[in-house]
Parts: sequence; C-alpha cells; structure tokens
Amino acid sequence: MTKKERLVAAIENGTVIDHIPAEKTFQVVALLGLQDLDTPVTIGFNYPSKKIQCKGIIKVSDKFFTDAEISRLSVVAPNVVLNIIKDYEVIEKKTVITPDELKGIVKCNNPKCITNNEPMPTFFTVEDKATGILKCHYCDKEQNINNVELV
Repeated sequence: MTKKERLVAAIENGTVIDHIPAEKTFQVVALLGLQDLDTPVTIGFNYPSKKIQCKGIIKVSDKFFTDAEISRLSVVAPNVVLNIIKDYEVIEKKTVITPDELKGIVKCNNPKCITNNEPMPTFFTVEDKATGILKCHYCDKEQNINNVELV
C-alpha cells in the first residue's frame, strides 16, 4: 500500500459531487435529500482544494441525478463537478452550470408577487450569471442568487 491513499473510499456505481464550496456541503446534502437515501453516502468536508481553497465532496452510491435535481444544485453550488461512476470508473464528468431559467426552484422575495399569493410555480430568468442576478418573470423583482430561499 502506498503512503498516499484515497481520503474517501471509491464507489462502484453512482455519483461523486466534487468541488463543493466547503460551507455549502451540508446545504447540498439537504437540498438533494441525501439523508433519506437507503444507499451509502459519504460526505467529505474541509478538504484542501487548488480550485477553491477548501472543498466538500459527496459520494452517493447507486444514485444518478435528474436534470431537475442538478438545476436545484446549481442554485446552491454552481460550478460543482459531477462525476458519473460505473464499475469504479468515471464515465462522465459534468460541471454544473446555472441554467438561463429557474422554474419552481427559488422563492420570490417580493411578498406581493403573485407566486407568493397564488398556488403557482415561481419562474426566474438569470439576468447575469457572473453576479448571480435573478429576475422574477411575474413581478420583475431582481434578487441575488446568494440570498434566495429555495421553494
């Protein structure tokens, strides 16, 4: 055995979520409902990272995420990397990017917005990905993606 071993055990099949900003690691766990899975989930926290100084990593056995789950993930932790694992090999790498539109993911912070007063899904356009500005389709109120409340 070499002196440098993996800090977290390899998984046979599933998804590895890597390069999570360390402070967002447990938010990602909650957002994806990983605490409710019946398959093994490994959570690594405060690992050194060349990209972001300090990162989290989550390994989820036998789970492959839907586009809807990935869109939700992009709101909390954009630019994380999903590694799709089959037979202990990475078969695909995806960088999570915030989509141009967010439907039913974040709450409008305008109390008078129709989405807060009628049973209907929220709908935001991403005005500026660099600064994280979202604009409500219904009331035109802008809000920063870092300060949103998830639906």
